[in-house]
Amino acid sequence: MPSLSVADRQTSWTGRLPPSVRPYAVLARWDRPIGTWLLLLPCWFGLALSPNLPDPVLMLAFAFGAIAMRGAGCTVNDMADRDFDRQVERTRQRPLAAGTLGMRAAALFTLLQAATGGLVLLLLPWDAALVAVLAIPLVVIYPFMKRITWWPQAFLGLTFNWGVLVGGVAVEAPLPAILLVYAGSIAWTIGYDTIYAHQDKADDALIGVRSTARLFGNATHAWLFVLYAITICGWAAGGWLAGKGLLFLAVLLFIAIYLIREARTVPIDDPTACLNAFRRHRFVGLALFAALAADSWVLSS
Repeated sequence: MPSLSVADRQTSWTGRLPPSVRPYAVLARWDRPIGTWLLLLPCWFGLALSPNLPDPVLMLAFAFGAIAMRGAGCTVNDMADRDFDRQVERTRQRPLAAGTLGMRAAALFTLLQAATGGLVLLLLPWDAALVAVLAIPLVVIYPFMKRITWWPQAFLGLTFNWGVLVGGVAVEAPLPAILLVYAGSIAWTIGYDTIYAHQDKADDALIGVRSTARLFGNATHAWLFVLYAITICGWAAGGWLAGKGLLFLAVLLFIAIYLIREARTVPIDDPTACLNAFRRHRFVGLALFAALAADSWVLSS
């Protein structure tokens, strides 16, 4: 069996799975939970826009759905990119690129994960469930954006942060607040995924894959300042319109300081440093969620 080692693995427990299951675990990125966190946290942002504390049942449901849907999205992405992945050092050992799994098995696995994630819709109000279903076209087209636009990270932002809309609608948060937090989160994703894409810019240039990392080039730091300014403004305005107060704004100030520091200092030509910076955005998202939720707790106590 070809090696299932990948360059940016975060956890090794998948290596103890039965050999027949292991390629599916790698395909779904169960060994790299950072992507699941970054898909889940916007859902929690939406829930936390309520004046009440987030519903733990919905939080768990969204976590379950994020694992399934992130896996389905990664599988679709690898099906579309298997030829590109063979030419990139970091991705050439992914199951489809390495020939460990075939396309039919991957397609069936996609359907299984999508059906599993779809169970979450049963717990949502009908309007929130409808909003969730509307994300499907974005999930399908995103893997192809790197072929036709220099801004695939923007499409990732639209897709990965759709949970803000779903969670916000589920708790009947004010629509302007939902949209502003969604917009800020899109800019946030473009920023952190640009940093992530700097890992592959040399290989991407050789094979013709486009990204904001290649587009921005040496101006990346300036672009990060702009993107993170939009992020903080969107989050601040959205939280304020949702009735969040000084505690929320105080935490947001610390998030802003961190993002400014990252925009100024992240070493874009060091792949390991880029990967570590990307992974730390889980804590940025957790801090924002905690700020939104804590403000609700203060207001309700």
